Amino acid sequence: MRRFLLAICLISSAVGFSQSNDDSLLTVNNKSISVGEFKQVYLKNLDLVQEKEQRSIDGYLDLFVNYKLKVAAAVEQGLDKKPSYLKDFAGYQEQLSRNYIYQDNVTSELVVEAFERGKEEIDVSHILVTCNWDAFPQDTLEAYNRAMHLRDLALKDPNSFNALAIQYSDEPEVKQRAGKLGYFTAFGMIYSFETEAFNTPVGEISNVVRTQFGYHVLQVHDRRAVLPKITVAHIMIGTRNDSTGAAKERIFEIEQLIEKGVAFEDLAKQYSDDKNTGQNGGVMRPFTKGELKAPAFEDAAFNLTAPGEISRPVQTRFGWHLIRLESLGKLPTFEEDKKRLEGLVRTGDRSKIVTSAVTAKMKEKLGCKSYPYMNEFLAVVNDSIFQRKWQFVPFEAEANKPLFSVGPKTFYFNDFGPYIESRQGKVRPYKQIGTMLKIVFEEFESLKVQEYFKANLELVNPEYAAIINEYRDGLLIFDVMEKNIWTKAKKDTLGIENYYQAHQNQYQWEKRVKGTIYRTLTQQDMDRVLDLLRQGVGSIEVKAQLNDVEKMGLMVTEGIFEKGDAALPPTYALQTGISPIYQLGPKQYVVVHVSEVINAGTKTLDEVSGQVFSDYQNQLESIWMDDLRAAYPVTINKKALRKLKRSLNK
Repeated sequence: MRRFLLAICLISSAVGFSQSNDDSLLTVNNKSISVGEFKQVYLKNLDLVQEKEQRSIDGYLDLFVNYKLKVAAAVEQGLDKKPSYLKDFAGYQEQLSRNYIYQDNVTSELVVEAFERGKEEIDVSHILVTCNWDAFPQDTLEAYNRAMHLRDLALKDPNSFNALAIQYSDEPEVKQRAGKLGYFTAFGMIYSFETEAFNTPVGEISNVVRTQFGYHVLQVHDRRAVLPKITVAHIMIGTRNDSTGAAKERIFEIEQLIEKGVAFEDLAKQYSDDKNTGQNGGVMRPFTKGELKAPAFEDAAFNLTAPGEISRPVQTRFGWHLIRLESLGKLPTFEEDKKRLEGLVRTGDRSKIVTSAVTAKMKEKLGCKSYPYMNEFLAVVNDSIFQRKWQFVPFEAEANKPLFSVGPKTFYFNDFGPYIESRQGKVRPYKQIGTMLKIVFEEFESLKVQEYFKANLELVNPEYAAIINEYRDGLLIFDVMEKNIWTKAKKDTLGIENYYQAHQNQYQWEKRVKGTIYRTLTQQDMDRVLDLLRQGVGSIEVKAQLNDVEKMGLMVTEGIFEKGDAALPPTYALQTGISPIYQLGPKQYVVVHVSEVINAGTKTLDEVSGQVFSDYQNQLESIWMDDLRAAYPVTINKKALRKLKRSLNK
């Protein structure tokens, strides 16, 4: 839950940032809050505020004050000192700072390359010879030679590639997949693997390529253009609990209704089991092939050629679908896709390519200087380090020489020694001590340079400072709400019961009926339904007489319906018996057969437990906020507020 809330915070914080104004807008518990901080949060979250009165500066300022009061309460209660908070904050800080440390490293070459590759999908098979990065040299050489031998076999007979994979590849499940990976595009595989695949012509065998899994030999079967995204609407009848084939029957019934002229979107709202899209007439987010991981659905959707065209019923692992093409998209331009690509390059394995360049840039910017160290450490590090048994003995005062400096900070031999000891068995098992010392020194230097850079990042980067501050406050608010409201409400069963008893007027059923709703496309069919119902024929038999394989003339819905339910005719008067025929549209005829009228009354606590619990939490929070406003002084700088309103034309 906490990670979900903070992920939303991170996404929304990336919307954009303007230079903050340092003038104080308000103080909460004697802590000053700048105009810039409020302005940044207000403009970023304005579209998320639903209530009109809270969209004004005064209305949102009230929400903002509540937000800061909760932070003040969290600090007062010592939640900012909790080990769990400190651990979570450090984790988020580490994750977020990477974006800014590597921000300047997203080279235009990698972004352009990814954009060009993203125009194609390639179909690839591979043979894997496993070999970890930390394998001994002789094992690495043996794995490489084996991969080269398999490549030679594949070159002699390319048609045997998949048979060779089955026989020799170390890939898990190779017997089932025969080395086939299917189609992928940029960012679909490890960068080195992707690069070799895109550099190999169709029908050819690649060079041997190294990844963290081992050595690979690739065969490229096909290249095809990436299709633009399309937008479709669908109606889904789920099959999760369907053991009788009712889902298939219902989707074909709906197809006949569409053929008779009933609107697709109306049927989606009424019958689709995909409630997320059903309420929007079945419209899904745009997608291209491969994104949904539902090949049958994707194939049917991409076979539609004109907006408005509807597929035949299609079965997937989720259920049965009818699909209507809404619109054909187009591939994004480089400028339109640039920001997304930069994000992928910055966070994916491509970033490793530029890590050393980043460290070099930081060292140059911070004024780093390195000093000789190799001879002194070769004199004290021995072969026991390869058995993970070496123990560092600190250098004496005069021998503890400078190792390197970062700005005003200097690291000494005695800082490096414990790091070497901690890395025993965690770096590749090099045979030469000097080689291992060089690699570990580069690790240590890069780590300390980046730590220093990160420690000062909040002071020099306003965007980072704003986002990390939101993380800090967000974590505290989560903890303070959990302690003071959520956990308290959850445990207070008596309080919930008392709240329900005191507010029963808020939880009332309207008058309801228990019965069956019949819908047909024609007056003639509804006359037959009415005649059968008056003869006492049940709903199953009525449906059987009107529907067959060739014709679907009747839809039947049974249940309990409250006054105002969308399934009932708008003018229907709730009463027992068989209603007259209601014509709701050119091809919509409805009759309601009611067996029982349920009078209006109070909903039981079990029926509304979720709503009562939420309302009780809101009451607790309201009381708590009154207490916080009384406990912590809040002062508004009215002059700064007026100036802010003028600057935003509010």
